Amino acid sequence: MTAFEVLFICTGNLHRSPLAERLLAAVLPEPGFRVRSAGTGARPAPLDHVTSTILTELGGDARDFTARPLAAGHVERADLVLGLERCHREAAVRLCPLALRRCFTLREFVRLSAGTRAGTPGEAVRLAATRRGEVPPVPGESDGIADPHGALPHVHRARALEVRAAVLTLAAILDPAASHHLPGGDDGNPDAFSVAERVPSGRAAD
Repeated sequence: MTAFEVLFICTGNLHRSPLAERLLAAVLPEPGFRVRSAGTGARPAPLDHVTSTILTELGGDARDFTARPLAAGHVERADLVLGLERCHREAAVRLCPLALRRCFTLREFVRLSAGTRAGTPGEAVRLAATRRGEVPPVPGESDGIADPHGALPHVHRARALEVRAAVLTLAAILDPAASHHLPGGDDGNPDAFSVAERVPSGRAAD
């Protein structure tokens, strides 16, 4: 069976897209799904302590992650490309224009898929692409999740919970027959996390 590949994109591939990648992989594991991430301005680097701790507490695997820069081949291979903001979706389309109908923001894909029920992940992508021209547009910020780079821990927590909520909805869209649960962070309470330090300001933006 060929795995359905999902690619998440943010800027530095340090916070938002790694969270989305590892959380989705926790609920849609291989061999049926393959989940990866990249950054439009990424340089090879491990997850920082704040992101790693939050990811682990939310039920994802933070081990053995290295940020990677987005390349055209990543977009070409993916069955579904999800930016964390519209600029990331647009960057993917510039690299691979033929992938336009497979490129969305994470929240855009969830929004366009509301009320639909696809039999396969590929059908879910096709339905969302068709609905993009049929539903009223929304402001760009509504379809994105803001970059928490350099912010205090409570901001990282809030953004992580936004990613988690969107990812769980995404999992239900791509695999509606299964029940998807993450082992950590079930109460959805940002104050439940234990991270106490500020993100170092010298890191590349996410």
